[in-house]
Amino acid sequence: MSDATTPQRKMHVKVAPGDVPRYAIIPGDPGRVPLIGEDWASYEEISFNREFRVARGTVGTTQLAACSTGIGGPSTDIAVQELSACGVDTFIRVGTCAALQEDIACGTLVISSAAVRLSGAADAYVGREYPAAADIAVTYALIEAAEELGATYTLGVTASVDSFFAGQDNPTPQAYRPSHITHIVDDLRQQRVANIEMEAATLFVLGSLFALRTGCICAVGSNRITRKREPSEEAIRLACRVASRAIELLAARDARAVALGKARWYPGL
Repeated sequence: MSDATTPQRKMHVKVAPGDVPRYAIIPGDPGRVPLIGEDWASYEEISFNREFRVARGTVGTTQLAACSTGIGGPSTDIAVQELSACGVDTFIRVGTCAALQEDIACGTLVISSAAVRLSGAADAYVGREYPAAADIAVTYALIEAAEELGATYTLGVTASVDSFFAGQDNPTPQAYRPSHITHIVDDLRQQRVANIEMEAATLFVLGSLFALRTGCICAVGSNRITRKREPSEEAIRLACRVASRAIELLAARDARAVALGKARWYPGL
């Protein structure tokens, strides 16, 4: 780990090039960083500044890191930019979400194939017509890891918003509820959007822009259609395990691609 006075140490995440490997899991909650590390073969916390708690370790023989991003796109932007400058090129977000389809039960894991951009951080980089899509290799790895671990999961489009309250039609002070708020949930339901959260769109846009591989898996804690709310610590733990296993799969596939002289892994390689 770099000395505290090292100029290369990043302003917010407080790590420098060489401190972290190329693969990282990025939960929102700093409390989930040690939770992720519970299933690792080794775990070492290397910094904790503001909402950014960073650890590194191994799963099997694969080196990986975990860094919390806090809530929302702006802090996710900071974490991804600073970690990528330190050598991370593969990011998997692990978080919680609300389901937007009646048949997605609480405790289900949602793997995001893409995201509806209802958040604003990525607007600083590109227009709203620019898509927010997960990396296909990361998504394949998450699917395979979920299958291996026997997880109940679904694959679908995610909606990312900036406001937990008005952005998701949750109760606001003085019963404030303008007309555009009342349509958010039902419009997304009709569009077959699977779930709603606050970070995936920013992560996916940054990934596409800066040649980073990105993916997202979230545990459903509530269903906005059925009105059920059943947060599950076990579902969150399972999402963390799926993400760690997915990185182990990605590392093996990356090594195979290099050994065979290929630019990237693909099914059947």
